[in-house]
Amino acid sequence: MARLCHPKCRLGNKSMGWLQILLGGLVIILSICSLVKFYSAGFFFHNEDICRQFTGVKDAYEGFDIKALSDRVGEVLNKLESLQEKLESAVQQMEKDKETLRTTNITKFEYKKYLEEDVIRPLYAAHISLRLIRLPKAEGIHNSTMKEEPLINTFVIEEIRKYITPKESRTGKLNIYGTERIYNTIGHACVLYKKELEEYMSYDIGSYCNDDWNLAQKLMLNGCDPLPRRRCLTRASMVYQKPYPINESLWKLPDDRNVRWSNYQCRNFKCLMGNNTKKGYFKCVGCFEMEKEKLKWVTNSSLSVDFLISDVLTIKPGEMRIGLDFGIGTGSFAARMRKHNITVVSTALNLKAPFNEMIALRGLIPLFVTLNQRLPFFDNTMDMIHTSGFLDGWIDLQLLDFILFDWDRILRPGGLLWIDRFFCVRKDLDDFMYMFLQLRYKKHKWAISPKSKDEVYFSALLEKPPRAI
Repeated sequence: MARLCHPKCRLGNKSMGWLQILLGGLVIILSICSLVKFYSAGFFFHNEDICRQFTGVKDAYEGFDIKALSDRVGEVLNKLESLQEKLESAVQQMEKDKETLRTTNITKFEYKKYLEEDVIRPLYAAHISLRLIRLPKAEGIHNSTMKEEPLINTFVIEEIRKYITPKESRTGKLNIYGTERIYNTIGHACVLYKKELEEYMSYDIGSYCNDDWNLAQKLMLNGCDPLPRRRCLTRASMVYQKPYPINESLWKLPDDRNVRWSNYQCRNFKCLMGNNTKKGYFKCVGCFEMEKEKLKWVTNSSLSVDFLISDVLTIKPGEMRIGLDFGIGTGSFAARMRKHNITVVSTALNLKAPFNEMIALRGLIPLFVTLNQRLPFFDNTMDMIHTSGFLDGWIDLQLLDFILFDWDRILRPGGLLWIDRFFCVRKDLDDFMYMFLQLRYKKHKWAISPKSKDEVYFSALLEKPPRAI
């Protein structure tokens, strides 16, 4: 039999509920009043006079992202408005159900649950959002700047905000680079992919990262490059096997257990071989067939555009030591050059297949970069740049222009640029020839061969000339 509640008890519970709702409403009103004062101070307008009034520094807010700040304040106002509507709706419902409330015994636990979930939690979220908003203030070792990191109010995830916040020297002196702060960088397009970046940076610090390398690559390909570092432990195969010795690994398929296959159509290297239509990628056909890969650059071909490594190296005997293979593949060019004691770094993207893992498991060096990125090498350092299978007639001419001049930057005087089987439609050939010729490199080899009725192959071996300082 249910225990009857004394009328005074019901009246006390009801009064407590109204009092708690009233207090919640007062908190909202006070929060909105504070925001109104903040707004009236002029912090949300491009008004330099107002900024100077508060800081006394000329151009104090130059470079500060006012729009991002305004958006964040808008989010807080929306949260408070939503909470206010919930409370008003609850009060209206209570007015409608007066008779029911008189006869219903609402427990203290139910009151507590309602306040925690529908009042306190939304208020806390709005409070934290307000706390995270940052305005420019005098900072730095000598208080030399009033600028706040412009992206700080764009992102909600605290881990992103911590990453992009400039880090000062703990000693209070200039750091080893002679600067006051270290700025961690992210790609400018990260702002356009805010949702995806926040998903990428959502993890428990010190715990395991999500198996989301494909999300990272998607962000990179869309210009969110470089990505922020993360403070979580990367996942790896639970049954990872010891790699093969270097004398075996160069021309042998790796152990399937050393790759995470969850984001690929294939689940082993055998699936990636041959004409299997389920393998998921269309570039670099035959890249995983080691017996065919062995024949590249060492056996004569019927096409004049296929240069041999032995012929190329005789042009600069003993001078080739380090190089870059810019393309898509499994590292076979680097493997072949290793036989000549030449170290080659291979760029790679995991476009539907584990190209990076394959290169590394062969005992070679993969470089996980996109076309968007400036190459991470210093000027005039590479002996050779080889490119094959990636850059062809699809590429925008201006993008190709930036890429070529970046190659020129890292290639040393006397270094070789090897364009290997570039192809395009015949009518565009002159445009691409101009792009390569504008560098004014010395031509050692130059060949054009038909690929199909409307397409042609083009290969060249060019030498960067010395230049006056």
